[in-house]
Amino acid sequence: MNFVLSEAYSQYKNDILNILKNFKNEGTVVGHGNRNVVKFFIVNDLKFNFKSFKQHNIINRHVYKYYRKSKSRRSYEYAQMLLDKGFFTPKPVAFIENHDWIGVTSSYYVSEQLEDVFTLSDVLHNDDFTDREKIIKAYTNLIFQLHENGIIFIDNASGNFLIKKTGENFQFFLVDLNRMNFYESIDIDKRLINFERLTNDLETIKIISAEYARLSGNSPEFCLNKIVDFTNKKAFKRKVKKILKFYKYFLPKH
Repeated sequence: MNFVLSEAYSQYKNDILNILKNFKNEGTVVGHGNRNVVKFFIVNDLKFNFKSFKQHNIINRHVYKYYRKSKSRRSYEYAQMLLDKGFFTPKPVAFIENHDWIGVTSSYYVSEQLEDVFTLSDVLHNDDFTDREKIIKAYTNLIFQLHENGIIFIDNASGNFLIKKTGENFQFFLVDLNRMNFYESIDIDKRLINFERLTNDLETIKIISAEYARLSGNSPEFCLNKIVDFTNKKAFKRKVKKILKFYKYFLPKH
């Protein structure tokens, strides 16, 4: 086992180890757990969020042990990096990797569980959400600041942003951190394609385009056309992928 624990939570080492032993049968499930299983556990009035990553195939198990950092380790290290740069994410607590001679058998990322938050999905899927346009503009500003810092948050999907209202402002916390790319500088196409997964709603894209144009010094029309084009191409790829996945069941098996 490779167990790396933040010094700030060193007193919880035994509690975390005990939770791992009983992870399957205890805890409160968060979300649907289609790929990864997320649960929270309460220890001395503190809530810990445990993310258990889906078991990899044998090749990736080997890769994540010998050649590439595991998803849990990347989540932990990227969380620390974001906090160091002034961005927000639930406080990283620990990452755990279990191995056998082939590679990684299981891995976990532990962070503090946030309370009293809503997601960007809640905002985008409700046209009557209070301060909806203000929140979308604040989200766009966050992505712009990430880009200015040379960071592409690959999983830029609305469910990966937790939002807490503080006074009249909105604080964004990034989650699902294991996929990021880092650059010295990011050109405008690479910046705008980062929005391709967010939404197909044209009115929302118009708000994002106008705000990103204001921040970046590009024209709103240019940003809008680029984001719409990238979004449509992404949607088409998804559709083709679903069709191919459907028809493969009807192909003769040898």
